[in-house]
Amino acid sequence: METSFRDQVSTITEDGKRRKWLYPKLIKGELYRLRNLFAGVLLIFLFAAPFVKVNGEQMVLLNVLERKFAFFGVLFTPQDFYLFVLGTLIFIVFIVLFTAVFGRVFCGWACPQTIFMEMVFRRIERWIEGDTVQRKKLDAGPLTLEKGFKKTLKHGLFLLISFLISNTFLAYIIGSDQLLQIIREPVSSHVGGFITICVFTLVFYIVFSHVRELVCTVVCPYGRLQGVLLDKSSMIVAYDYVRGEPRGKRKRNVENSGKGDCVDCGLCVDVCPTGIDIRKGTQMECINCTLCIDACDMVMDKIDRPKRLIGFMSDEQMESRKPFVISRRIYSYAAILVILTSVLGYLIGKRTDVETTILRASGTLYQMRDRGQVSNLYNAEFYNKTNKPLRFEVVPLEKGASIQYVTQPKVLDKSSSMKITFFVLRPQGSIKSYKSDLHLQVLSEGKVLENIKTTFIAPSN
Repeated sequence: METSFRDQVSTITEDGKRRKWLYPKLIKGELYRLRNLFAGVLLIFLFAAPFVKVNGEQMVLLNVLERKFAFFGVLFTPQDFYLFVLGTLIFIVFIVLFTAVFGRVFCGWACPQTIFMEMVFRRIERWIEGDTVQRKKLDAGPLTLEKGFKKTLKHGLFLLISFLISNTFLAYIIGSDQLLQIIREPVSSHVGGFITICVFTLVFYIVFSHVRELVCTVVCPYGRLQGVLLDKSSMIVAYDYVRGEPRGKRKRNVENSGKGDCVDCGLCVDVCPTGIDIRKGTQMECINCTLCIDACDMVMDKIDRPKRLIGFMSDEQMESRKPFVISRRIYSYAAILVILTSVLGYLIGKRTDVETTILRASGTLYQMRDRGQVSNLYNAEFYNKTNKPLRFEVVPLEKGASIQYVTQPKVLDKSSSMKITFFVLRPQGSIKSYKSDLHLQVLSEGKVLENIKTTFIAPSN
């Protein structure tokens, strides 16, 4: 097959001085309708997640500034950072596994850049400026009143939608309550937040009005990463060159000896949002959007040939004509993913509502008390991981032990910490060695929040 296409980017002229503006055609095939439905669900979730409350917390919160995260009502604090790291690692392994099996399907079906570009902004563009031919003619023509009106309307809507996306994006970062406060109160009270929204609005507008597919082909590192992750057994959107070559015109219900099924209509290129020719093999620019599959299936229907001349298949399938087989590498990735997910599930199951650190006060020894008792001084810090205030107490489990507070515990506000100091008193007669274990429980309304083990020192009997 021809390989000269690999020497240049599909959206730049051969001399590298000008950009080729793309006007992809729209063909509403079976996969397009399915992708459209899936994108609708994702868009609803994307705009709703920061504003829907679950257990008093927004459904999804990614507050990197305060290191506070929430997923479906479960709050993760800085003390749970190890869970966040493990979760991120699981997501990376999942992407590696998914890419190794299905190629770059995430880019074409689930990536926010693609969903907004193809399902929102291009739809507005087609609604205002028309189909491919009409848009080309409008851009090539002189500036008229009609052209000025259409361009102004289009870019005005682009700015409005970019503003909505910017606000939604900010709601994920700082929280929807904080965002609504910025919106309701005067701009002078939140100058920083207003500037941030304006900057993000401008960035999103530039991306969707001008940069477009260059985000996928030039900016995003995932496209280059897939070249490392794919192998001959990976399922990708591919052209079946064994069945399609040599290309040539053919009539319906007429067998043409020596010719393949590809009629060289070029429709697969016309619908591609990144401007590539899928018939030239696997390319970094391909986002597996499946538009070329729908276009080719439509042509195959017209000439009464089997569908999926372009479809999901691996290089091994095309060469051997055998069914898809999962490779050992895929099993290895899957095993790693299962192990990491199991560990994360176990750690989340063991996670407590209150993170507690109790240590004997440094530089202190035991203190002899009245009635044959010995005391140790402890410093403790408590962090409330829940989204509600907690009233708690510390209770020793050793027989005859009691607590004397230096700093009395108060109500622990949600997502906040508190430090207290207290003595633990124990009868000297019950202590057998100089250093022994001390078991404490943190209780809230009779419920055990956490079990703590520390050390207790006293003169041995």
